[in-house]
Amino acid sequence: MAATDPRHTLAAVARGRWGEDQAVRHYRRAGFQIVARNWRCADGEIDLIARHGDLVVICETKARRTDRFGPAAGAVGARKQQRLRRLTARWLRETGTSGVTVRFDVAAVTGVDLEIIVGAF
Repeated sequence: MAATDPRHTLAAVARGRWGEDQAVRHYRRAGFQIVARNWRCADGEIDLIARHGDLVVICETKARRTDRFGPAAGAVGARKQQRLRRLTARWLRETGTSGVTVRFDVAAVTGVDLEIIVGAF
């Protein structure tokens, strides 16, 4: 299937959604409340925001069919990390959330395997 094939795009979207669903399940089982999924603003999107007490977790989800092109977590480079920090600051401002500790996790899904990288950056 070519990268421009619509079936490829649909498969990637479905894989990403499935990965986010797995991350949501993980955080709920750990006692977190899911505050937002796919929070968007003009500057971008945060995949998942979860909260447990005064801890807010910003989770970037990366899902890949295989690790042929490297691990899914490797797709969250310095540029993406910087963007997530800016988006988080905006979310905190816009929601009036204060007095919390923010942690950045990565939910890396390869095939059907989920790995949560706690405090990834």
